[in-house]
Amino acid sequence: MKTSIDFFYEKFLTYLLLFGMVFCSEGLYASSTGQLMVQSDSTGFVLYKGKVMDHKNGNPLAFASIMLKGSNISTITNSEGSFSIKIPLNLLDGNLIVTFLGYRNKVSPISSLDPESSILKLDELTVMLPEISVVFSDATSLILAVLEKKKDNYQNNSASMTAFYRETIKKRKTYVSLLEAVVNVNRSPYTSTREDVASLYKARKSTDYQKLDTLIFKLMGGPYNTLHADVMKYTDDIFDKSMMNSYEFSFDQATRIDDRLIYVVDFKPLSYISEPMYYGKLYIDSENLTMISAVYSLNLDNRDAVSAIFIKKRPLNAKVYPTKFNVRADYLQKDGRWYLGYSRVELDIHIDWKRKLFNTNYGSVMEMAVTDWTFPEEGEKLSIPKERLRPSTVISDEAEGFADPAFWGDYNVIEPEKSIESAIKKIQKQLKKQH
Repeated sequence: MKTSIDFFYEKFLTYLLLFGMVFCSEGLYASSTGQLMVQSDSTGFVLYKGKVMDHKNGNPLAFASIMLKGSNISTITNSEGSFSIKIPLNLLDGNLIVTFLGYRNKVSPISSLDPESSILKLDELTVMLPEISVVFSDATSLILAVLEKKKDNYQNNSASMTAFYRETIKKRKTYVSLLEAVVNVNRSPYTSTREDVASLYKARKSTDYQKLDTLIFKLMGGPYNTLHADVMKYTDDIFDKSMMNSYEFSFDQATRIDDRLIYVVDFKPLSYISEPMYYGKLYIDSENLTMISAVYSLNLDNRDAVSAIFIKKRPLNAKVYPTKFNVRADYLQKDGRWYLGYSRVELDIHIDWKRKLFNTNYGSVMEMAVTDWTFPEEGEKLSIPKERLRPSTVISDEAEGFADPAFWGDYNVIEPEKSIESAIKKIQKQLKKQH
């Protein structure tokens, strides 16, 4: 008879197979850090670059949300607080809204911004936070209430979603692969058990890096990895009903987004559980019981079990195991419903070579930012794309190189920690050295 742990582990395996790594002896392939895209309705746009930071101490605010009011045009800051956003010419009289947990929203007229170096400073909220409601003095009951209200708070019909997807892989501290793509996703309602269907619309990637190493590193799953980061859509991946009793939930210090009280719930597996499970923080809007953000990681203490999940093939002369697996999902509100807005997956791999002095470390990031939604008319069904991506797809094998610059020009991107151009130049220099 299966225990609750057995049932969870099956769910867990189904989820993480999407993140499978393929290692074998030949050249090296990989992929690139996140960026968000929006296609404008105009043929012209103005590019604004800048930084979001704390008004008092000047610290950068990573993953702050920036949205053009009244539109789906949005972006998100990188880990250094930097952003770039392209605004169509016909919307230059609009306002940007910057949102970040624990800070007051900032509204900035576009006309007041410097296109080359806009500095947006947010004020930290210092108001006293009320005590947690007696109704939800038990953090577990709060999470159960959030899951129960999913049908009321989140996308309740099928939608066609446009998103920007990006992968990066670093070898030690150097980027060795970059890929970015526009994907179309048929999303089923949040209460449905149907899987989302993704298709590749446009893609570009860095070129031949086979001379860089004697190892192929491929990421499987592409955008499906970032789609499954959506805790509210794929709840059973983490919080299957039979597994709720295997987690410990507790309240952390509450915070605010502007004038909204946000509960912060910590979760972790019970101490006696040895199987790999998640731990992290969930951010809950106190008024409508909506999860607005989830930040969580995988416990990697059981190295053999984790390696069995992630690694599909490995060299015979090496041990390969993950050293980091972090996930983030942020939600956006539109017309009274909440949707996945941004998701990020970080996966680091360590390769311990036999009979070699030095080991190898790879760091990969998969990010997706949703930029537009369209909904079918009543009674109409979304068409299934012929060239649909499958969960086993290696998206870097599908991309056709850096092409069609006119197409990419109208898209907003999340600034990487370093520009694509500088990363490629470094790779090219390395290639020249080895010739």
